[in-house]
Amino acid sequence: MDSAIEVRSLRRTFEASRKQQSKGTAPKVALNDVDLTVSPGTVHSLLGPNGAGKTTLCKIVSTMLLPSAGSANVAGFDVVKETRQARAGLGVVLGGERGLYDRLTPVENLMFWAAMYSMPRRKARVRIAELLEKLGLTGVENQRVETFSRGMKQRLHLARGLIADQPVLILDEPTVGMDPVAANGFRALIRDLRFEGKTILLTTHNMEEAGDLSDRLSFIDGGRIIAEGTPSELMRSTGSGSRLELPDLSSSQRSEILASIEPLDAQVSEDGTGGLVLVLEEQAVTKALTIVAAAGVSVFSVTPPSLDDLYVNLVGDRGMSLG
Repeated sequence: MDSAIEVRSLRRTFEASRKQQSKGTAPKVALNDVDLTVSPGTVHSLLGPNGAGKTTLCKIVSTMLLPSAGSANVAGFDVVKETRQARAGLGVVLGGERGLYDRLTPVENLMFWAAMYSMPRRKARVRIAELLEKLGLTGVENQRVETFSRGMKQRLHLARGLIADQPVLILDEPTVGMDPVAANGFRALIRDLRFEGKTILLTTHNMEEAGDLSDRLSFIDGGRIIAEGTPSELMRSTGSGSRLELPDLSSSQRSEILASIEPLDAQVSEDGTGGLVLVLEEQAVTKALTIVAAAGVSVFSVTPPSLDDLYVNLVGDRGMSLG
């Protein structure tokens, strides 16, 4: 099999309501002529801001939404014409808390979903025990889901997506709501699944997560894929510049630096601490350091550009998470 997921010329539009149409509102184009190939046994991440089209693409590939035009295949099966066969090979975890029955326990929830896949009860109980242990839910397996935190519910969503051990997994922001320990455990699980030969289409706002887990990355914005490649290929596309980090600046230092670096054509973003991150061409670094010293800044670091910088360069800082 050459591709586990193959998308060609995919387009999806959403019609405006009658009231909106009366005001001249045009249909919303969520996906616009998207091509995507995910090879078997790889992790492929979709990155982009909210509203870029990531979830719409996942829903079409997972047979939950019809495309307006184009095609999508899973394991060689067309998701529109051969829906049953395509769906049989898919495990799906979408963001949010829908899909769980709050008044049931984790075991009862998973037994229900196992029955949906016609899994024998004995086999289901063994599989459920494995998943609950792997996802850190042992000890709470007989508590009602309504008592769970958001992160615990998200782990149960993961268990549901893995229940039938399908070869292709669609994971739409699966670590949302998880604490750092749980998120690290999830990343270890993704590595294990990849080692087992699973194919994973992952969406995330977390650049560290994407760079750490992915064989290939696709950046999507405005319904179009605007860049694609391996993490190393994409990093090379940022050029041979440097990343200059300036933490904890005073307002006067920020103003002075921003005014002085304008001729250097630097890519500028904030670091969340009141400081700045500058990405510059190599020949501009010395001049930038002179400006920084003149502003009275003594704490800084110079490193190669990161995946965060590439994201900002492509789509701005909308919807980005740094850790």
